[in-house]
Amino acid sequence: MAQYNRIDVVLEMERTGIVPVFYDADINTCKQVLKACYDGGIRVFEFTNRGDFAHEIFAELNKFALSTMPGLILGIGSIVEPATAGLYMQLGANFIISPLVNEDVAKTCNRRKVAWIPGCATLSEISQAEELGAEVVKLFPAAQVGGPDYVKAVKAPCPWTRIMPTGGVSTDAENLKAWFGAGVHCVGIGSNLFVKTNGQYDYPAITAKVQEALKTVSQIRGNV
Repeated sequence: MAQYNRIDVVLEMERTGIVPVFYDADINTCKQVLKACYDGGIRVFEFTNRGDFAHEIFAELNKFALSTMPGLILGIGSIVEPATAGLYMQLGANFIISPLVNEDVAKTCNRRKVAWIPGCATLSEISQAEELGAEVVKLFPAAQVGGPDYVKAVKAPCPWTRIMPTGGVSTDAENLKAWFGAGVHCVGIGSNLFVKTNGQYDYPAITAKVQEALKTVSQIRGNV
C-alpha cells in the first residue's frame, strides 16, 4: 500500500525538482544507486518496469527504502495497463508513471488515491489526462516532442498544467535552465545522472552529481 498520497507526491516532485529514472536487474545495484541518489538529496525516485521479474526487484527495493531512507517516495514507471499498475500498488508503489494515456490505469490509480503520471505528446492528450485526474503529466519523449519551447507553448493557454519532461533532459546547467525557465514542474533524468567508471556505477560520483544538479535547479528557480 502506498505510504504517500498523490498530493504528497506532486508537492515533493516540485520541491525536489529532479526525479531519477532507473532500472537494473541486480537488486544490490539498485539499492546502492537508490542510496547514492538519496544521499545526494533526491526524495522522489522512479524505478522502471523493465525486464523479467522487475516487480520482485521493486518489492525488495521498496522494503529497503522504507527501512533505511525516511521521506523517500519510490514509484514505478513504464506501466501500460491496469493489471500491472495494480500489482505494483500492492507492492507499495507511491506513484504510477506511464509512457501513454490509458483510462483504465487512471481509474485503477484514482481508486487508491495513488498519483498517476501519464506520458503525453500533444495538448489533446494532456487535456484528456487532466480530465482523468492527472495532477502531473509526463512529456515524453520530451526532446523529440519539441523541448522547452513546446512546454512554453502548452503553458501559455494552459498555465495550470504541470509538466514533467523525460527524455532529452540532462544535468547540464544550460539544459536545466531551459526546461525550468519554460515552467516545468520537475524533470525526469535517466542515464545522464548515473555515473559509471570503467563500466561500473560510481556511487560517490552519482551522489556528487545529484547534489550539483539539485543545487543548479535551486539556483535557476531563484532567478526565474
